[in-house]
Amino acid sequence: MLPTAVVQVPQWQGSSVGDARLLSLGAERLTSLVTSTEPSMRAVRVPVPDTAGAEGDGVRALDVLTAVATRTRAALGECGAATVVTVGGDCGVEVEPVSAALARHGDGLVVVWFDAHGDLNTPGSSPSHAFHGMVLRTLLGDGHRDLVPPRALRPGQVILAGVRALDPAELAYATDAGLAWHTVPELTADPGVLVPAVAAAGGTAVYIHIDLDVLDPEEFGSLSYPEAGGLSVGALRDAVRALTARFPLAGLGITEYAPRREEDQAVLASLVPALLADIATG
Repeated sequence: MLPTAVVQVPQWQGSSVGDARLLSLGAERLTSLVTSTEPSMRAVRVPVPDTAGAEGDGVRALDVLTAVATRTRAALGECGAATVVTVGGDCGVEVEPVSAALARHGDGLVVVWFDAHGDLNTPGSSPSHAFHGMVLRTLLGDGHRDLVPPRALRPGQVILAGVRALDPAELAYATDAGLAWHTVPELTADPGVLVPAVAAAGGTAVYIHIDLDVLDPEEFGSLSYPEAGGLSVGALRDAVRALTARFPLAGLGITEYAPRREEDQAVLASLVPALLADIATG
């Protein structure tokens, strides 16, 4: 289903890097690319305070994160039944959009998590206490009580794609929970490998999360946490195209753009319209 709304959430407080405010600028630039590609798309901007916030119960900026989550939920409510592109900001902006997709699609929803990192920490295991490293675990029901959604994903509804940097506690959880996981070499060799994985999980709709650090920093370097050995831009596009050709899109999230190099804006100016075009023809 072609997205008909974009929700911009320029949240940076879920990150722990010193120049995290760059993520707010990244959200603006990504939104501009989305709306220039699809001028009819409704755009909603979620207000985010420009304060670092206070840590609570092992989560940095907990007060800001809970306030922004409430505002994001309201913005999604304004969009009604529209299929939404959510633009961050840090990965923490994904809690409410994924939760909304789960409420609509139930057990038929599968979330494909394109990311260099698992985002599978808890407040107790996170070395940094930054929420963008906890967001997927929160969606799976393990997280701060003020951020865990009313309905949690089952581990069988999650597929890790391109993940290559896990903390020991994250790796232990992913192994114990039996999370499906497709590596960069697998995706490079066969970008369509995720299609049977989603089908095997019982998927009737797919939510696609893209943290841009899934890309190889040799091709795209405007990242807060680059990890060597990532996907090529072409492989990411091919994997998304394969998914949206087979399954209805429940939502798309694009996060963690920290603009540092002009050449990376040019990469996105090619990639984002291509992703939307592939979705439209899927």
